[in-house]
Amino acid sequence: MSNFVEKESDFSNMVNARLSRRGFLMGTAAAGAGAFLALNPVAKAIAGSMDSSLLNFEAIATSTSDSIILPKGYSSSTLMSWGDPIFANAPQFNPNGKQDSKAQALQFGDNTDGMSVFPLSNDRAILAVNNEYTNYEFLFEHQGKAMTADDVLKAQAAVGITIVEIAKKNGQWVMDPTGKANRRITANTEMKMTGPAAGHDLLKTKADPTGQKILGTFNNCANGETPWGTYLTCEENFNDFFGSEQNAALTADDKRYGIKAEQSDYQWHNFDERFDVSKNPNEPNRFGWVVEIDPNDPTSTPLKRTALGRFKHENAALVVNDDGRVVVYLGDDERGEHLYKFVSKGKYQEGNNSANRDLLEDGTLYVAKFVMKDDKLEGDGQWLELTYGKNGLTKENGFNSQAEVMIFARRAATQVGATTMDRPEWVAVHPDKKHVFCTLTNNKYRGVREGQEVDGVNPRAENHYGQIVRWEPTQGNHVSDTFQWDLYLIAGNPTVHKGNLYAGSDNINKENMFNSPDGIGFDKAGRLWIQTDGNYSNKGDFAGQGNNQMLCGDPKTGEVRRFLTGPVGCEITGLTFSEDQKTMFVGVQHPSGHFPQGGDSKPRSTIVMVTKDNGAVIGS
Repeated sequence: MSNFVEKESDFSNMVNARLSRRGFLMGTAAAGAGAFLALNPVAKAIAGSMDSSLLNFEAIATSTSDSIILPKGYSSSTLMSWGDPIFANAPQFNPNGKQDSKAQALQFGDNTDGMSVFPLSNDRAILAVNNEYTNYEFLFEHQGKAMTADDVLKAQAAVGITIVEIAKKNGQWVMDPTGKANRRITANTEMKMTGPAAGHDLLKTKADPTGQKILGTFNNCANGETPWGTYLTCEENFNDFFGSEQNAALTADDKRYGIKAEQSDYQWHNFDERFDVSKNPNEPNRFGWVVEIDPNDPTSTPLKRTALGRFKHENAALVVNDDGRVVVYLGDDERGEHLYKFVSKGKYQEGNNSANRDLLEDGTLYVAKFVMKDDKLEGDGQWLELTYGKNGLTKENGFNSQAEVMIFARRAATQVGATTMDRPEWVAVHPDKKHVFCTLTNNKYRGVREGQEVDGVNPRAENHYGQIVRWEPTQGNHVSDTFQWDLYLIAGNPTVHKGNLYAGSDNINKENMFNSPDGIGFDKAGRLWIQTDGNYSNKGDFAGQGNNQMLCGDPKTGEVRRFLTGPVGCEITGLTFSEDQKTMFVGVQHPSGHFPQGGDSKPRSTIVMVTKDNGAVIGS
């Protein structure tokens, strides 16, 4: 550790000298932002294409209240909370924790996360929502201390995806329990494996000797959507659901993905043997994928797209390149893991959705390598191809096929020399289609563990505040294997730290400070919405930062304003808009107080709708 401290100090001195020259941290926010933009090639490019007055609302202060706080002129209302019935024949939510698995299968799942709206008309749409995981202390009367087989089925029915039709009534969106598209996709829904890993021996089990018929999806974190009308849900911390109380011969790859032969907190393996790694060692290989779902057809089979690689997916940000190929940017949300992109082999055909349906089945996966330019927190980058037979992905290095490269994408990324990152989470493509942003949430291991040394894109040791990196593909071509990058912002606490990177970049001040940027997304006007999932203790390094929140950034000026603060204990996650941009749908995950009903009610993860009181576009 002492050797690292010396290295980190040298690096900090170098960075601080550079930042002082550029006014990145010193001086007023406006002056600093101007200096940053004037010298930053990515920022200069984006500034030329943006309107300069995007943030037309009054910033709000931090909050520790058990409620949603918004700027003046805005209001929020509840669309759905965990346990709400989504079918006409479903029972109402009962907070006593005694409802069984059959009831939960007909209700909105727990811990809402990424979501997308698919318009049907001006006053009707389909909403697809991830339900990431469950909180046993609220799901069960016994808080998970006396599990039964049906309790496990109930927990499995509370995760996955909820698809519902929503309708506009009296100017406000409501969930329609009679919607024809309404559907629950859970840990037991049949799915099909597609792409290079489909049918591989490592995906075969006793229950599925074909390696192509998969049951379920869970720990669905963030999401994506395609221009041909499908929903992309991303499997993240799938390892949490596997366990065993017997000896299991775990491989190095199993351990890299977090698989353990011990009692799982969720206890599924005690009642469902496919989650017991001693009995079904290949079952974990069937998770950690991007799943494509047709939200318009409740009878359709979800498709696990193995060409996009297996890791702890956060979201899937899709853009159609100028040459027609589809590019999907993907973050692997774990400390020291990587940032990826997929490039389709086929080309998108406007208006021919049937021809587009298999674009994610065949293509090339790449992983990012970031290079710092001289002593600056910006530089060049390269996309390294993850194709069997190239870049050392050979039998000599432990890979026997393209299927294995995809199944063990993390090991492949290490083999080719990708940059380890501070937890790459959501990726968002700017509406100009030329700039891409990614949240790097935090990393307590940065500078502590071998292979996670401090570098330009991850510039702080034991990083607990996070940053947002952005890049511009060379010549605006997302298929290019090179790009230029910089840091859009560095989160921090300027009231606790002074004159160094832990205070944050110059567009962070005591009025808008936050930690752990997680969810991000653009609206049609180009506002960057930033959601947080961080430390809400309001003490120590996090003093004054309050509850988790959502901010809005202007990519042109660098200005950031706080727009929303959430209730006690929650993460703010999941973001989508109605087609007219007049309703914003926001997820409140794992609140721990009494949100949304107040009083002494049980807390429930909830989708809230934010509207402007005058009916105008959000943020305008």
